This record gives sequence, C-alpha cells and structure tokens, in this order.
Amino acid sequence: MDQKPHHRTQSWIGTAAAARAPLIPSVTAARWLLLGVALAAIYFFHGFLVPVLAALIIAFASQPVYRKLDRRLGGRRKISAAIAIFLILLFLILPIVFAVIYMSRELEAWISWAAAANRIGAPVPDWIHNLPVIGEWVSAKWREYLGQPGDIGQLIQAVSGENIGSIYRTALFVSGRVFGLVLAALFMLIALFFLYKDGDKFAAQLDMIGERLFPDRWYRISRVVPATISSTVTGMTLIAMGEGIVLGTAYYVAGVPNFVSFGLLTAVMAMVPGGAPLTFTLISAYLVARGTPIHGIALFAWGTIELFIVDKTLRPRLVGGPIKLPFLPTFFGLVGGVKTMGLIGLFVGPVLMALIVAIWREWVLEANLAAAEKPAEAEPPPAQGPTAVSQD
Repeated sequence: MDQKPHHRTQSWIGTAAAARAPLIPSVTAARWLLLGVALAAIYFFHGFLVPVLAALIIAFASQPVYRKLDRRLGGRRKISAAIAIFLILLFLILPIVFAVIYMSRELEAWISWAAAANRIGAPVPDWIHNLPVIGEWVSAKWREYLGQPGDIGQLIQAVSGENIGSIYRTALFVSGRVFGLVLAALFMLIALFFLYKDGDKFAAQLDMIGERLFPDRWYRISRVVPATISSTVTGMTLIAMGEGIVLGTAYYVAGVPNFVSFGLLTAVMAMVPGGAPLTFTLISAYLVARGTPIHGIALFAWGTIELFIVDKTLRPRLVGGPIKLPFLPTFFGLVGGVKTMGLIGLFVGPVLMALIVAIWREWVLEANLAAAEKPAEAEPPPAQGPTAVSQD
C-alpha cells in the first residue's frame, strides 16, 4: 500500500505548525519587557536613589528601637511610623539648631574683630610670623591688605565689586543645592515612613523572590545586610563621637583656642576617611607656629597613636558587623563609598564590601567542603607474599 500521501499530509501539518509558531517565544518577550521596564525605572528614578538608600540605612539601623516602640503601641504601624519619623526629625534638627546657634556666635565674634581691625588696623599675629618658609611672605601680604585702618572695607568692596557676577551665580547655585537637599530629605522621610509601616511585607516578598533565585544561600546572605548596616551606622557614630571627645580633650590640654568648635569639627571629619588625621595635623602645625612646639608635637603624637588604635582594633570590629571585615576592605569600602556617593557612601560602601567578603567566604567554604567530601583515591592492594603450594 502506498504511504506517500500520508507522509505528505504529515509534512504539510508540520510545516503549518511551524508557520504558526511565534517568532519570539512568550517567555523571552516577557523577560525583555521586564528588562526594559527596569531600565526605564532606573532612568526616570535614578535621582531618588540616594534618598531611598538613606531611608533604607536609617530603617535598618533603627529597626531594634522601632520594634520596641511598635510593641509598646500594640502593633499600630501607622502611629508607630509617625512617632518614629518625629523622633528622627528631632534627632536631626536639634543638633543642626545647636550648631547654627554656635556658629552664629562665632560669626558674630569674627564680625566684631573685622570691624575693630577695619577701624584701627590688624597687626600680624605672632604665629603667622613664625610659620616656616612662608611666614615672611604671609606677614608681608597681611600688612599690605589688613595692616592699615580701612583695609578690610576696601578689600571687601573690591572683591564684591569685581566678582559680583560670580557671587550672584554662586548664590543661585547654593540656593539650588539647598532646595535639592530639602526635596531629597522630604522624599527620604516619605520613603522611611512606608518602610516602617510596610517593611515586614516588603521583606517577606523579597525573601520569597530571593529563595527562588538563590535557594541555598539567600537566607544567610540576606541577613548579612541589615546586621552590617546597623553595626556600620552604630560603629561609625560611636567612633566619630569618641574621636571628637578624646581629641577635643587633647585640644583643651594643649591650649587650643575654641577647642569645643575644633572637637565638633574633628567628630564630623572623623566620618570621612582621612578627615580626623588632617584636622589634628593642621591644629598641631598651628600650635608649632604659635610658639608652643612641645604642645604641637605632643598633640600630633597623641592623635597618631589614638588613630592607629581605632583603625586597627575598633573600626574593623564595629564597622565590619557580623562579617568582621579586616582593615583593608573596610578602608576600601569607606573611601570608595565616599568617592562615589558622598556621605551616604560611608554606609553603603562597607555594606557592599561585606557582601563581597560574605560571598567569597561562601565559595571558599564550599570548595573546602567539596575537597573534604571527595573520596580518597583507591590505594593499590598490599603486596602478597609467595603463596604456599598445597600438597595432596
């Protein structure tokens, strides 16, 4: 019986089915669509990345306190989130208010000095005259521009008249930056409110997706992030406050004027890698130039020893969190974070470095376990001696 018509029918059906098959499978199209939506979201909302990261950092760092507050209020999330936002505003605003008041007093003192110097002239301070190499040159410029009555007024008038356009553009730029900071702070507070209110739901959904993507590692790696952020924020805050207090006390003992201001400046600069050494080095140089070299050298030695102890012992233990970052990854995380994202990078950099170290240790652990579980190579059987010949 001829089978050719049957084969022709099957071939035609296969060709028709292949013609009806979609050019791009639906799964591939959905993946490309998801990628396009993600890229569009990054393009439109990349300006709000820093406020969202700041909100995440504050939420992770304050999570233990917020959970206690939520339990005290009986689990009413909206009220707990509102009170937490209010407390954070107080924590942020009160230091700024005190700093502005203190700076206004210092500025008032400087204005009074400038007014008196403009009336009678300002003599060259001894410490400027005693500066090595550049002391004579700086003293001559001081006498030229500030030494006679009315010099400060003429200097201000000349500078403001010649650079009025630059001053106007600078004022516009500064006002725009201030408006941007206020808008970013408002967005951060809104994001922080919803993180407090719905953070558990979002974390549960994220855990569900993470378990599908990384079923064996997600729980360990995901728990590293909040613990590292919390320890980083707490550790860096404690280190900055400690360095401000210790070095501020050293400034007082060394006879530095306005030691409170310089102590606060040191605490702020201690948040930035290299900030605290730069501060106490410049103050030590000022003490040497002022005519008290012993105080300057002693202050520099004390600051160097204190910084060495903090950077080698306390900072890796506090900033590393559960990962216990060594000094070099901690330093790279801090410097890279500041260079890339500014102040927020102080906390994002160590967290990313902690994740990299955690993943590296996971791989090393898996390699060690695989090497330990690998069966030993079969050893050759022991050599047999001459067999005895059985006799009948």
